[in-house]
Amino acid sequence: VTGMAFYALTLFAPFFAPIAASLGTTPLMLAVLVGAAQNILSKSAKYSLFDPCKEMAYIPLDQDSKTKGKAAVDVVGNPLGKSGGALIQQFLIFGVGSLAAATPWLAGILAVLLTFWFKAVNSLSVQFDEAMAAEES
Repeated sequence: VTGMAFYALTLFAPFFAPIAASLGTTPLMLAVLVGAAQNILSKSAKYSLFDPCKEMAYIPLDQDSKTKGKAAVDVVGNPLGKSGGALIQQFLIFGVGSLAAATPWLAGILAVLLTFWFKAVNSLSVQFDEAMAAEES
C-alpha cells in the first residue's frame, strides 16, 4: 500500500500538488515522508511477521532438511534477492537515463513481483497445511 502511495505521489505529482499545497508541502516531500514510513513499516513487518513465519515453514521438516533449507535461504536466497533487485534497478537507470525515468518501470516490476509473491505464499500455505496434517495422522 505504501509502495503504491509512493509511486502515485512520484508519477502523478501534478495531480497531488493541490492536496500537498493545502498541507503546506510539495508532492515530493509527501513522497519522501511516505517512503520513510514505508521503510519503517517494512522493517517492522519483516522482523515481527516475516521472520517468524519463515521459521514456521521449517517446522514440518526433519532436522537435516531444516538445516539445509535454512542454509540455502540464508546463504543463497537472501543475497541473491538483494543483488538481483539492485541489478534490475541499475539496468533500468542505465537504460532510461535516471532514477526518475525508471520509476514507472520499477512500479510495474513491483506489481509483477507482488503477484508472484502472493501466489508463492498461497502455495506454501497449502503445502504447510498438508505437511502438518500428514504429521498429525
